[in-house]
Amino acid sequence: MDIYLRWKRPSRLVDNKRMRTTSDFQWLLSTFVLLYLMNHVTSQRKETPYDLKCTTNNLKMWDCSWKAPSGAGHGTLYEFCIDNRSHSCYQLARTNIEIPALSHGDHEITIRSLQDAGSSTSEFILNEKNISLIPDTPEILNLSADFSTSTLHVKWNDKGSVFPRHSNVIWEIKILRKKSMELVKLVTHNTSLSGKDAVHHWSWVSDLPLECAAHYVGMRCYVDSPLFSGHKEWSDWSPVKNISWTPDSQAKVFPQDKVVLVGSDITFCCVSQEKVLSAQIGRTYCPLIHLDGENVAIEVHDISVSDNSGTNVVFMIEDNVSGTVVFAGYPPDIPQNLNCETHDLKEIICSWNPGRPTGLVGPRNTSYTLFEGFSGKYIRFKRVEVSANGSYHQLLFQMVPNQEIYNFTLYARNPLGRSEATILVNITEKVYPHTPTSFKVKDINSTAVILSWHLPGSFAKINLLCQIEIKKINSVQELRNITIKGVENSSYRIAVGKLNPYTVYTFRIRCSAETFWKWSKWSNKKQHLTTEAIPSKGPDTWREWSSDGKNLIIYWKPLPINEANGKILSYNVSCSSDEETQSLSEIPDPQHKAEIQLDKNDYIISVVAKNSVGASPPSKIASMEIPNDDLKTEQAVGMGKGILLTWHQDPNMTCDYVIKWCNSSRSAPCLMDWRKVPSNSTEVLIESDQFRPGVRYNFFLYGCRNQGYQLLRSIIGYIEELAPIVAPNFTVEDTSADSILVKWEDIPVEELRGFLRGYLFYFEKGERDTSKIRGLESGRSDIKVKNITDISQKTLRIADLQGKTSYHLVLRAYTDGGMGPEKSMFVVTKENSVGLIIAILIPVAVAVIVGLVTSILCYRKREWIKETFYPDIPNPENCKALQFQKSVCEGSSALKTLEMNPCTPNSVEVLETRSTFPKIEDTEIISPVAECPEDSSGAEPENHVVVSYCPPIIEEEIPNPAGDEAGGTSQVIYIDVQSMYQPQVKPEEEHGKDPAGGAGYKPQMHLPINSTVEDIAAEDDLDKTAGYRPQANVNTWNLVSPDSPRSTDSNSEIVSFGSPCSINSRQFLIPPKDEDSPQSNGGGWSFTNFFQNKPND
Repeated sequence: MDIYLRWKRPSRLVDNKRMRTTSDFQWLLSTFVLLYLMNHVTSQRKETPYDLKCTTNNLKMWDCSWKAPSGAGHGTLYEFCIDNRSHSCYQLARTNIEIPALSHGDHEITIRSLQDAGSSTSEFILNEKNISLIPDTPEILNLSADFSTSTLHVKWNDKGSVFPRHSNVIWEIKILRKKSMELVKLVTHNTSLSGKDAVHHWSWVSDLPLECAAHYVGMRCYVDSPLFSGHKEWSDWSPVKNISWTPDSQAKVFPQDKVVLVGSDITFCCVSQEKVLSAQIGRTYCPLIHLDGENVAIEVHDISVSDNSGTNVVFMIEDNVSGTVVFAGYPPDIPQNLNCETHDLKEIICSWNPGRPTGLVGPRNTSYTLFEGFSGKYIRFKRVEVSANGSYHQLLFQMVPNQEIYNFTLYARNPLGRSEATILVNITEKVYPHTPTSFKVKDINSTAVILSWHLPGSFAKINLLCQIEIKKINSVQELRNITIKGVENSSYRIAVGKLNPYTVYTFRIRCSAETFWKWSKWSNKKQHLTTEAIPSKGPDTWREWSSDGKNLIIYWKPLPINEANGKILSYNVSCSSDEETQSLSEIPDPQHKAEIQLDKNDYIISVVAKNSVGASPPSKIASMEIPNDDLKTEQAVGMGKGILLTWHQDPNMTCDYVIKWCNSSRSAPCLMDWRKVPSNSTEVLIESDQFRPGVRYNFFLYGCRNQGYQLLRSIIGYIEELAPIVAPNFTVEDTSADSILVKWEDIPVEELRGFLRGYLFYFEKGERDTSKIRGLESGRSDIKVKNITDISQKTLRIADLQGKTSYHLVLRAYTDGGMGPEKSMFVVTKENSVGLIIAILIPVAVAVIVGLVTSILCYRKREWIKETFYPDIPNPENCKALQFQKSVCEGSSALKTLEMNPCTPNSVEVLETRSTFPKIEDTEIISPVAECPEDSSGAEPENHVVVSYCPPIIEEEIPNPAGDEAGGTSQVIYIDVQSMYQPQVKPEEEHGKDPAGGAGYKPQMHLPINSTVEDIAAEDDLDKTAGYRPQANVNTWNLVSPDSPRSTDSNSEIVSFGSPCSINSRQFLIPPKDEDSPQSNGGGWSFTNFFQNKPND
């Protein structure tokens, strides 16, 4: 298949090439035919006039031109005919003609060339649609420049008179710069043709100062006639005109002192004959842009607000420095809150807020002009003031006579722009008077005065509204409004009545127009004291009997200022009854109490206050007090700063109710203050600046009858309850083994500071200085709490306590105001005697029972105990096995000794091997089987010697000496006897003895150990010995012979040597030790020592 594809692909390529060759050939053939036909037609056309074109520049005349046929000479004539017009053939010797504009529709045009060789004719169809409207080239009449503003002014004529109908014209103006004619700006300007010639003006502001480079201006136009259906084309460009500035020898920077808008872009240039090195604005360096010659420019984008002195622009030249200043700011804002008013109806003050600061000062600052539309007057910088708040500007405008309505326009202008604001006002409704001056007060009588003041202004045509402020000391101010007629002389006076006599008043006044726009400022304050008058009421009076009941004390309160109507000089107190009237001498004002000695009869007490004008009406009160047997003392708690007392209305009370109160801690008569309320009242809120929280007060409610006062209620109360400031003082009255009796005292009223509601008693186990109750209210389980709500209870017994135990007691009192402080005490309960007796008897009884049981058991097991713990041990001193004197065997035939006969032992057991021990060869041993006289038992030996008989083990069958019942043989153990004599150890030497040598059983005779065997044998025997031990430790055996110097020098008559033994014992005192024998811990020997002093049976 691959081979087929290889052959197939070339076949397709060949076919494609064949097809492409065929198509190319056909295209070339067609092109050749077309060119031939065109050439044939052209050759035919060139033989006649051809290519007719018509244009117009004014829509009135058409300018038609054509091309001459080939072979036509210079003098060829042409006949130009229009078929639809009579006499419309024109014969001319040129190839163009100007004809009037044809009507709409097709027109047949025939052009015939008249030559010597013959004529040729061409026919054309001409329609307005084939006409091109090409205006004449415009002409710039004038090009001028304003170098201060870098503005070009262009002036030209539109030649509108040549057009028969109105048309719109588009002017395209191009601005070229520098000698290289760089296009800077291309703008369009639209105008309309009016049928007459008109001169047009157009201005353009250059971003580059005009002094920096030459500027060129050219223009063309395009007439857009809606009624013309042909082609419309631009006119040709007019010849350019230029504007340039002739520099001088010195370098200059442009623009000079330019004012620009903040955020705008600006270009500065330096016109110089020398090379410019660098440029900067402020402290920022800018890249140079080269212009013609050595002139350069810089561009500044988004310029920021300048300082008051402007921003410097500096160009550095080789030998000089040149620069300028630029001012960047804002145009004036629209004046805000424009307001016009008058103080005196003579001059109008217009004020406004200038809005955003412009950032421009000095000659570039914003200027304001106030223009009045009705009168045509205006004010420009006559007086510009800044208002008191600093943010408002003001202009003053003189009022026009007999004119009330004004239309003001305020213009604001600076180099960057202008703004304006308008306002229409009726000036009589915008009166803001000056501050009243020369304010005076004069008395009319004790309740009226005259106020006078001066108000500058001409207010004769309006009414004034004035407000008077009247203020008394410690009283709310009063405002009174009055309307008065305006006057020309500016002096005003009014009368003010309804005042209180002998009262200090403070007056001040302010005014406004009756239509009211603004109050004037307050005048200065004027203080005035009105004249005195007769007191309007008598003093508020109360009476109290003295503590002994003999004198009546009359109290009265000073009259308030509004009732005294003057300075009270004295008081007159009198008492009267049906029989007589008694009057006291006048009491001077500072004293407000009098005491009269009266009996218990009914008297009427009168008190009169006097001032310089006269006396007040008398205040009367009855001296009699009606008893009340059903009177209980109640409790009450205040509300806020006072206490509310309520009662039921009593129809028997005909006068009034009197509530008096005093401090409970004060002595009688108890009186702090009182208050009277009408008889129809059922409650009163008692308030006083003297009330203090935590202080108990007594309140008494009296009802007034014709014959006297009756005490209705007695109340003790607090304005506010507080927690007690001290703890109850308590003591322990009695203490037992399981209880404590506590007693406490009342807290004084001054320190209680509220109604006592109960006590809280806490107790817990604890020693002094080691236990402290913390978190009493936390509910700890180890703290017991008792709440005592019976306030009459003064004792408490705490039961179920432990004897001889320290307890921590705490007592606190509480009111509704809180918990008081705590007082604590430590108490130790007494010891429990019964428990102590029981504690003693129980151990004694147990000890007795244990002793009895032990005794019984010991008695019943006495034999076992004796054999186990205290076996019979022979006394070595009584051993008579070895005797060295013959007298030992005399006197007793029965006494026999062992005979040292040669024998063949059946077994030999070596107990110890002491190669270092010397043999005892000179010891004389009397054979135990030597014959002894039988009657020698009673003889006493001259010298009693105790011999330790320890021969080598030789077992021999011998008859039992005491064997009367048993007839068997006995095994005799022969022990090698080694004599050793050692003096008896002194008591002081035993103290340094090795404790190991004294372990186990000790014989009655203590022999000192030899120093040669002490270190070796003592440790071995202590560890290896088990069970029964001999009377003396093996290490203590004396290895010296009896006749050695140590033995002979001894004063002791009893000397032991060798191994201790018993004559009655047939067993070894030291049992053989093998590997299987148990190791003893020496515990049994300690108990045996307990019986070592027991005598041998």
